[in-house]
Amino acid sequence: MSVYKAEYIWIDGTEPTAKLRSKGKVVPVGEEPPIWGFDGSSTNQAPGEASDCVLRPVFTCPDPIRGGDNILVMCEVLLPDMTPHPSNTRAACAAAAEQYAGLDFWFGIEQEYTFFTGVRSQPLGWPDNGFPAPQGGYYCGVGSDEVFGRPVVEDHLDACIDAGLQIAGINAEVMPAQWEFQIGPIGAPAVGDHLWVARWLLYRIGERHNVAATLDPKPVEGDWNGAGAHTNFSTNAMREDYDACIAAAEALKGNHEEHIANYGDRIERRLTGLHETASYEEFKYGVSDRGASVRIPWQVARDGKGYIEDRRPNANCDPYKVTELIINTVGGAAS
Repeated sequence: MSVYKAEYIWIDGTEPTAKLRSKGKVVPVGEEPPIWGFDGSSTNQAPGEASDCVLRPVFTCPDPIRGGDNILVMCEVLLPDMTPHPSNTRAACAAAAEQYAGLDFWFGIEQEYTFFTGVRSQPLGWPDNGFPAPQGGYYCGVGSDEVFGRPVVEDHLDACIDAGLQIAGINAEVMPAQWEFQIGPIGAPAVGDHLWVARWLLYRIGERHNVAATLDPKPVEGDWNGAGAHTNFSTNAMREDYDACIAAAEALKGNHEEHIANYGDRIERRLTGLHETASYEEFKYGVSDRGASVRIPWQVARDGKGYIEDRRPNANCDPYKVTELIINTVGGAAS
């Protein structure tokens, strides 16, 4: 009997920041990956006396690690009665997207991350004692004295392309050993599906290089940039009218506290008002302003239409939750 391998990926119940888990299943060729299960008592999702949780496939793509006809299977977690598990944030995101489907939201998420060596001993390429040169030459840099981890980044980019993910690009970031990849533009909850799979591929490819990628929002204390997941978005109205872009920013301003509370753990360590951030305690927006909560790109102001960038989400945010909040806040204000 011919078979293929399906790697089931899901989000666990670890708090305050969930982790990715995965396991493999052998499936007969010609059959779709079925609903499966796992031990929720080992993933912070169930007690030992009632440990069964359900995995329901929501997105599949080619597996660039194993190759061949093998696939990756992004799953949502359900309870045995087939209702969403309390840790399942995708269900609410999908419901919000359906409710406001007429607004045709598009999202593009910029995922920043930092490479560490060993058991998170120090950032990749940093000296054993002291610190590298101050920030300045690392962003989009080139050369072994300024860029650390490029082989991992290139392998990851190739893997995302081979998997058919909606990856748009990569770049070295402001802090040495810090990088970014972008997913989108694509709707919700698909942008979350693609981003979670891209994160899984990043960790999995890091195993080959003995390098760990962290989504810590402030991986190094001091005068170093934090790591975010800037979320660009538009509606059909925003793509046609600048006033709709301003209205979206105003809607976000009116719900600032709820967004901050759900944009990733330890957000106050990153959103300090320094290092290209606005303080988490205030909300402001402006054209080309990377020190704002929401940036309006210069070309959007020039063209009189387009999208805006919510710069508040942490690197460790849940993209399902972030996009759900944006859809509900902006969609509710537009209704």
